[in-house]
Amino acid sequence: MAHVLLVEDNEMNRDMLSRRLIKAGHTVSMAFDGSQGVAMARAGGHDIILMDMSLPVIDGWEATRQIRGSEGLATIPIIALTAHAMAGDRDKAMAAGCSDYDTKPVEIVRLLDKMAALLDGAR
Repeated sequence: MAHVLLVEDNEMNRDMLSRRLIKAGHTVSMAFDGSQGVAMARAGGHDIILMDMSLPVIDGWEATRQIRGSEGLATIPIIALTAHAMAGDRDKAMAAGCSDYDTKPVEIVRLLDKMAALLDGAR
């Protein structure tokens, strides 16, 4: 199983996602804003990052760009999570450096499948 960095500012979303990820056998670390997410990603130890795009301090787009620009983090899988499922959002997330994209509310089975595919590809 993977060590997941969950970057999410909404307490309900953090609680729901972290409980489901832990139930699926993952270890979860949590960041509450984009700046904290970048710092935790740079500190290392995570196998995959779940990045909310609407974050305080630094939004998820910029946080992803900063993580991608950090030494040793260019290939860590990052899945964008957003409630803003508008045309072009997937392309915008991929252009920022995300490996995949998922919409909120999160369907946990779909998210776990995406995580597994990315983690298998990273090994």
